[in-house]
Order: sequence, then structure tokens, then C-alpha cells
Amino acid sequence: MTTIIIGNSAAGLAAVKSFRKYNQTDELILISKEGGLAYSRVLLPYVLREKLPYEGLFIREKAFYEENKVTYIEKEVKMVDDVNKAVVLTDETKISFDKLILATGSFAVAPPIEGIKQEGIYHMWTKADVDALLPLFATKKKMAVLGSGFVALQGAWAAKTRGLDVTVIELMDRIMPSVLDVKGATILTEKIKETGVVLKTGTVTERFEKLEDGTFKIVLKDQEPVYADFIVVGTGVRCNIGMLEGSGIACDRAVLVNENMETNVAGIYAAGDVAAGPTTFGDVHKVHVLWPTAVEMGEIAGANAAGKKLEYRGSLNMNVTQMYDATVASMGLFNENDIDGSREMPVGEGYLKVCYKDEKVVGVCLVGDSESVSLFGKLRPIIRKGEVIDCEPEKLEQYVNRKAFQTAKR
Repeated sequence: MTTIIIGNSAAGLAAVKSFRKYNQTDELILISKEGGLAYSRVLLPYVLREKLPYEGLFIREKAFYEENKVTYIEKEVKMVDDVNKAVVLTDETKISFDKLILATGSFAVAPPIEGIKQEGIYHMWTKADVDALLPLFATKKKMAVLGSGFVALQGAWAAKTRGLDVTVIELMDRIMPSVLDVKGATILTEKIKETGVVLKTGTVTERFEKLEDGTFKIVLKDQEPVYADFIVVGTGVRCNIGMLEGSGIACDRAVLVNENMETNVAGIYAAGDVAAGPTTFGDVHKVHVLWPTAVEMGEIAGANAAGKKLEYRGSLNMNVTQMYDATVASMGLFNENDIDGSREMPVGEGYLKVCYKDEKVVGVCLVGDSESVSLFGKLRPIIRKGEVIDCEPEKLEQYVNRKAFQTAKR
């Protein structure tokens, strides 16, 4: 029996470990188009900020593949033949499988703006992106960032800490709409401006013009243009499903999987950024482009490909980072139209907002100090279990700490 895993990041690596936990004998092949040692996408901004050495990106040594009896192939998959159970590589090599795990991740996309596809305009999603940006961070003076999501703002913060002049251009009227509520975004906006980053929200970018000296003029609608030596685009990602075109594997912008991480084709699984699966809140198919979710999904997919029948309890969106001298985090549901109510706790110069629906804690939003992360993290299992608890902030904190203590004693 042969199992193939396509992808060498969070989901694929977790699938390897989980598969070998339950099956030590069957052939296991991992195919990666990037090649080289596996690295963490989460750590890319820390390398740009020089808070982490370049070597710190890598999360697996060659020994990992040897110890887990993995045949590692550095090639790109051109197509998946689900009928004849084979993958076709770009060099036309065909490899047959009995089980297949799709852990192909996602890729950064750019909006359809004139001049956006030219030298000097980058993303910040892969090691190759960071390889291109590192010398620019060391030699250039002005950077512009398109977008204000997690990746975009981390890139802007990294550049600012390296001494660059930074301008962030955002189409929406506020930053991070999918990660922070309005109050959290307002607090973080002020912190960003305090660092000297120029933040332009509600701004339409019309085109990018490259000047004779290789720098850029960014033409904005109804505003003065912005000038930059180079540009980082952080406006979103899409799932890597191109190799599934023409197959019978059901997709809707992502690969649709059930609670076993199995697709509509028996024996073919998907996990991580490429997979739309169940969530804590009852969604049947939803994508969470998050490292912890990819690991959880990969573990389930690997175990089931090995012969188990495990069920995924559902993903819970969670983002935590440190930037602009603040801890920025969110989890679950926190926007007003998704909840019944909320309670706020002051944390330093910021706040922690606990959100409720049907008397259950369903989300948390935080912009504050690093000490607040402890309570934030302890709320995760409570949200996942859907516990009905007291809504008073003081009692909530006591309850959460007591639950955490009881769990630790077990």
C-alpha cells in the first residue's frame, strides 16, 4: 500500500507524524514543489525584523524524513488522476497511490491593478519572498504596503523596525476587518501611527508606475501619489487546487472535506489551507488559513489514511502576534453582527473583549499587553466546548483560571 502526501508544511508534516503513529509499514511518499527543508511561514516576519536568525525558519531536519521512512520528492504535481489513483508530475512522471493527502496550502494573490505585476513588487508568503525582500530591507529607504491584514501589517512593522519609511494603503475604511473588531482596529491604528508608519485607509490604488530610477510612483484616487523604492502586496491568498482541475474531487475555491478530512473520493484526504472543513461553530465547509488548524487537520488526515477513523472536532480561527509594541489577538466570533453581546476588560493601554452568544463564550478580541495572552489562551477550550458560563468579567477570569488549574492537575 502506498500513501502520497502533497505538501511539506504544517498539514503535510503533521500528516506524516500521525500516519506513522498508526502505520509503520506502508510506503509513504511526500512531494514538495518548493524543495529544501520544511520551514514555518509564521516565522517569516521575525526573520525580516531580525528577531530570528534565518536558520530559525527551518522546522525539520533531513533526519525527520529518514526516521519516518518517507520518500521525499522535490517536484511539482501537475495533476491528480483520481480514477486511476495516480499523481502526474510536471516532468510527466506518474506515481500510483492507494491513499492521497492533499496538503498543498495556499498562494498569495494580487488585485487587478495596473502595473502590479512587475519587478520590485513582492508578496510576503513564502521563503522565496523573504529571500527577495531581505536585501531590500537592508539597502532601501522607502517601502509601500498594499493591504492591512495580518501579513501586510507584520511586513510594515518589520520594515519600520529596520528603519525604513513605510506607507500602508488599504482599500477598506479600517484595518484588519477579519481579525479585529472596530474598537480593536481603532486602538491598533493609533499605535501604528505612533510608530511613524503612514496609514491610508479608504484609499483606492489606481496604478503602479515605475520611474526611470527603478522606484515607484503609486497613483491613488483623489489623493497625492505615494513614492516607494519597492512594494509588498498583502491582499489575500487562494488555495492551491490547480492540479485538481479535471478531476472528480469536489472543490469550491478549496477542497471540500468531511469530519474525517476525506473528500468526496474515497481514500483521498485534504488538510490545511487547501481544505474547507467543519468548524467549532457548525460550519460544514470553511477555510481557516492558520498554522494550528493545518496541524490539527493534518493529524486527522494522516491517521485516517493510516487506517483509523478519527473525527475532527472543527477548526477555531485564532490569530496572535506581537507588533507595534502591542499584543494583537482574536479568536472565534467577535464582530457585533455575529454575537449577542460582549464584556470588556482593560489590559494596559488596550482591552480584551469577551463575546457571547446563547450565553456561551464564542470569541475574544485583544489589543493589549503580553500578559493578557494567558487568559486569551485559556478561553480556547471553553469556546470549543461551547460552555455556558457567567458573563461577569471578574467571575469569568476566576472560572477560567480554576478550569485551567483543574485541567493541569489531571
